[in-house]
Amino acid sequence: MLEIYYSSKFLRMYKKLSPGVKIFAEEQENIFRTNPHDFRLKTHKLAGKLKNYWAFSIGRGYRIIFSFIEKIAFISML
Repeated sequence: MLEIYYSSKFLRMYKKLSPGVKIFAEEQENIFRTNPHDFRLKTHKLAGKLKNYWAFSIGRGYRIIFSFIEKIAFISML
């Protein structure tokens, strides 16, 4: 299973989300831990200034930005 580290900025922003969005985010994270490229996540490589990062969707208005470090994912909000 994938090991995940969260940035302090992510943790601060996560606390501000509504309870419904948090529940959906946790469901998506469980999928991510099993398979980061599962089609339900809509995982995609970012471009431009964020070209070293990937993202996956949390509903229509949110996405989680992350990078791979070997078999570890570092989740951040930029």
